[in-house]
Amino acid sequence: MRGRFANLIERRMNRITLGRWTRRANDAPSLSLGKLRDLRQQARDLSAKLDSFLFTADGRLALPLIGSNAMQLPLYTDWSYRPEIWRGPIQPRGGASVQTKTPIGDEATVFHDCRVSELTYRQLRNTSEADLAPFGLGFDVFRFDGSFLSLSIDLPDDVCDGLGKRHIIRLDCIVDAESPIEIFARLNIKHGPNSDEMVRELPLSSEEVFVEFDLAYTNLDEKRVEKLWVDLIFEGPQMNQIVLRDVTLSRRPRAQM
Repeated sequence: MRGRFANLIERRMNRITLGRWTRRANDAPSLSLGKLRDLRQQARDLSAKLDSFLFTADGRLALPLIGSNAMQLPLYTDWSYRPEIWRGPIQPRGGASVQTKTPIGDEATVFHDCRVSELTYRQLRNTSEADLAPFGLGFDVFRFDGSFLSLSIDLPDDVCDGLGKRHIIRLDCIVDAESPIEIFARLNIKHGPNSDEMVRELPLSSEEVFVEFDLAYTNLDEKRVEKLWVDLIFEGPQMNQIVLRDVTLSRRPRAQM
């Protein structure tokens, strides 16, 4: 009984608050500048709390579920991973005038050489029935006076366990772009004092967007593998909106003859 009474009071208070802000919105054109400035700050504080609540509520109520690691993997996969950006909420969820070396979550970093950054990013909630990843990552690029833009993603240490030249690393993406664009994936492997890299262009016109890196074509020192990371490199990104709806990586041994 107490719970129902408390809910009725809360709903009544919410209606009063909504009515108050409706009147303020209608009166805004005629308010004094001092009063308008004070109410603007109150509105911003309220808006920030509401946005935070809606982001969490939408995330919990929408599908796919947050934390989902469902993936379509090749046969004989012995390791797979969906980076945190596409798996769960990150903080901050977005940024504007993004500078080079800006971290996105704990695993990714943006790099570019623009003198004036007109780049923004935001984490999005995937809601399509076809999506397996809970979240996506969107970039809005306006004027771009640099020569490169890349997103570097660190892979967890367990990808190094037992890694050898017999392995193939596969990267799968789901990409939406407002205008045509070329995206390259570069796999970087640090082993001892040396490092190897392999570059592949993502086939964005194909039904399945993936690239594979055959480690047989590297000089990998299997006993000294320390770290792997992937760079997604965007060619000519200006005046474009790019959404990475999912990024996953997997590892499998090459078929032996």
